[in-house]
Amino acid sequence: MHPALSQVTEVIRVRFAGMGHLSSSDVIGLAHRFHADGFVVVPGMLDAADIASVTDEMEQAQRRLMAGELDAAHHGGEMYTASVDDPAGGYPHYVLDVARLSTQVDGIFHDTSLLELVSACLDGAEPWEFGADHGREFGVVYQDARTGDGTTYSRIGWHTDHQAYPTSDFFPAVAVTVNLDATSPANGFLRVLPGSHRGGTSGMPPAFEKVDGEVGVYCDAGDVLLHHCDLWHAAARATEDPPGGRRRHLRGSWFAGQQPEADQSIEPFNKNAAR
Repeated sequence: MHPALSQVTEVIRVRFAGMGHLSSSDVIGLAHRFHADGFVVVPGMLDAADIASVTDEMEQAQRRLMAGELDAAHHGGEMYTASVDDPAGGYPHYVLDVARLSTQVDGIFHDTSLLELVSACLDGAEPWEFGADHGREFGVVYQDARTGDGTTYSRIGWHTDHQAYPTSDFFPAVAVTVNLDATSPANGFLRVLPGSHRGGTSGMPPAFEKVDGEVGVYCDAGDVLLHHCDLWHAAARATEDPPGGRRRHLRGSWFAGQQPEADQSIEPFNKNAAR
């Protein structure tokens, strides 16, 4: 068992009235679970209409990116582009910096209630995000994971977010994931080791192996997941082909460490997780 675990804590989902309506007691309860487990799921932050609208915008952004209508700053590179044999000639698994393309996405990730929770998860620190001046950062990313021939993003091996920038001092951080699809064995789901954010990375498997004490985290569409930058996590591969095997979400991060100056060079992204 991982040394950070005295027991496998129960994964709970704290209900609340909706986006922008977190009470003080909600924030305290959610942050308590976050600090204990290294993650917490906040259900129903987006309703069905919001999910449909944002998903439509993100699919349009995918098509525009592949058609060359968006600048290169939104492209994750060939490693994030599937070369499947379809009428569209493939699709990007990632569209970077989508908050700059969508006022809806920008509003979600800058929602006052959500940021109050992020701050509580960062022990009261005022959270900050990377700006476009830093170049290497992805901003809020639309991610489209699916199985099929030519895909380069169907699952992710064990890793922590901190490992992507192992020598940088801008941590700790909280990652925020907005689920546009419900997750399940059909389309994949998050695997986490509760409490591992307190114990380092010694003993972490190099790929997709089972970890003693891990749990699967299932989310409904509209749920928001927050996880600590040092939490061990991986993503399971879907067991169905699309459309049932497609998993779409938005992902951004908030930081509480040393904020780089504008135009300051930062360490290159270390793409260490097995895929």
